[in-house]
Amino acid sequence: MEVALRTPSDLSAEDRDAWRAFQAADPSLASPYFSLGFLDVMAAARRDVRVVCASRNGAPLAFLPLHVSPLGHARPLGGPLGDHHGLIAAPGAAPDLSELMRGSGAGVFDFHSGLGVQPSFRERALDTEGSWVIDLSEGYDAFVAARSAVEAKAFRNIRGRRRKIEAEGMVFRLHDDRPDVFEQALKWKSAQYRASGHFDVFSVAWPRRVLEGLLRREDSDCRGVMSSLEIGGRLAAVHIGMRSRSVLHYWFPVYDPHFAKFGPGLALLLEICRAVSADGVREVHLGPGDYDFKAHLAGWQFPIVSGYAGSGLPALVRGAAAALEHGAERLPLGRAAYWPGKAFRRIDALTSFRAA
Repeated sequence: MEVALRTPSDLSAEDRDAWRAFQAADPSLASPYFSLGFLDVMAAARRDVRVVCASRNGAPLAFLPLHVSPLGHARPLGGPLGDHHGLIAAPGAAPDLSELMRGSGAGVFDFHSGLGVQPSFRERALDTEGSWVIDLSEGYDAFVAARSAVEAKAFRNIRGRRRKIEAEGMVFRLHDDRPDVFEQALKWKSAQYRASGHFDVFSVAWPRRVLEGLLRREDSDCRGVMSSLEIGGRLAAVHIGMRSRSVLHYWFPVYDPHFAKFGPGLALLLEICRAVSADGVREVHLGPGDYDFKAHLAGWQFPIVSGYAGSGLPALVRGAAAALEHGAERLPLGRAAYWPGKAFRRIDALTSFRAA
């Protein structure tokens, strides 16, 4: 196996054709996260985008898109905003991640939401969790019927809030291209991050550039979708996400707290599901996280894993950090046992956001 580290612009036409063929052949890669479109948008927004390219006898074998720092620390494409990542590989190919890092010259690769169905990621996993999926494969009405049977109380509440919204006057737009709506969504989202004590994603420039780039795209493999909901003639909720032919990724939802009693974010999500199910979308990916609305709406989960891979001194240092984190979690320290892990993850996220 030959391995090289390239910029997206260095990928040949043969590489790009192979990438598309590998993605089309693997249902687990149907998300827009695994598309060339997402790679190109990220490359336009950040200078540190690279692709680890593996080949055998001169023929493309696998691609791993990521961000590489000047010190050789690699992170998944999209950084902390990347809910899913993995190898775009030929059917049956499962190259070792450490071998890929060694061959590319990158020191260590930290991943947080690798596809658990891929042996390359599963073999390097330290933790596993599930990523939620709304199943629209049988259509919107079948989805509602199936989830209502399981979550009867939740759907009674949803229907009750929907009636109140309709009484006030509801306007839904699946594709809302108004610049003022985009600006309001980012303003609300920044306020939400600050109020919850999380890092404000939009305090740095590249996430905005990513969203703008996605919303300019019209390709079926990856394009942005900004949707909105108005109640009583006033903007109440916005969602900015992205979709491929068959998958919509639920990404940046936000609503005006003034309308909180109506549940406008959930109402908007269901309207989006209704609309995209009629346009070829079979799954809405909600990402990981312990949220009631995800458990109520999602029909199933797929495994995602976190861990690291690498070689040499960088991998030894990363291994020591992992040992400290997991060693602390086994001690009888209560909530304090998780402080080292939280600190490491926060530092890594902040570093990744500031890296571009």
